[in-house]
Amino acid sequence: MSSDMAGPFVITGASGQLGSMVLDFMLEAGASPLIATTRSPEKLSAAAARGIEVRAADFNQPQGLPAAFAGAKRLLLISTDDLEPGKRLTAHSAAIKAAVEAGVTHIVYTSLTRPESGSPISFAPDHAETEAMLADSGVTHTILRNSLYTDLLLMSAPQAVGMGQLFAAAADGKAGYVTREDCARAAAAALLRESETRTIDITGPASVAHADLAAIYSEVSGKDIPYIPISVDDLVAAMVKNGLPEMMAKVFASFDVAIAQGYFDVRSTAVNDLTGREPTSVHDFLVANKAALTG
Repeated sequence: MSSDMAGPFVITGASGQLGSMVLDFMLEAGASPLIATTRSPEKLSAAAARGIEVRAADFNQPQGLPAAFAGAKRLLLISTDDLEPGKRLTAHSAAIKAAVEAGVTHIVYTSLTRPESGSPISFAPDHAETEAMLADSGVTHTILRNSLYTDLLLMSAPQAVGMGQLFAAAADGKAGYVTREDCARAAAAALLRESETRTIDITGPASVAHADLAAIYSEVSGKDIPYIPISVDDLVAAMVKNGLPEMMAKVFASFDVAIAQGYFDVRSTAVNDLTGREPTSVHDFLVANKAALTG
């Protein structure tokens, strides 16, 4: 990966899991100057030691964004994770406005697969409206519609392995799960090379159903783990019973509903096209993380 575009490059949310990976890939590519913004600058002391300029930035405090984005030319806007209705969109609006005023020439945004009207995912409208704001900004931009992170399976798979059954409300739906690392590679490549406005689906190499997941869990654990479809109400009730707040339970369950309704049954070659590397399959990721599944 080599830098074709001139910086300075700004990575927002750089102390998060995705942002920190993007920083690593940008450094690997020799991109400079690099600016990392975060609400918690103390978390990026190691990045600062590697020559990255660290700046404080909180999208919910827009008065500080002009200084955070000063001098920036190309900016990676990593979506915030606020679940309070409207808060994420307000934050994104402030960030885009500040980026435009700072003279940013290209914005890369991490969105969601098919954030269209009708999606059962509660925050899908925030992504759709952020995409609309980018279209109105006058700045060229790349929208990366990331599919579900394969990494998130490590939260539910150990429970399925432990119980010997995989329960989900996804029916026979499929999802193009993609690893966080592949999303980070794609984001770094887009920040380095993309110049035209376009929307790109970032997915793994195949769409995978829960029956497929159960088969992989069985292979990895050496146990017979069947997939048992359940209703979304039963799924929410089970998560709440296990200690998850009801609001969070409904958010997680909404992903199953979206899978069941086909919203995530999308596959593209974009990871390979952008990075020159094939994305990691769900099977290979889970095998590599066998210890996390079987505990």
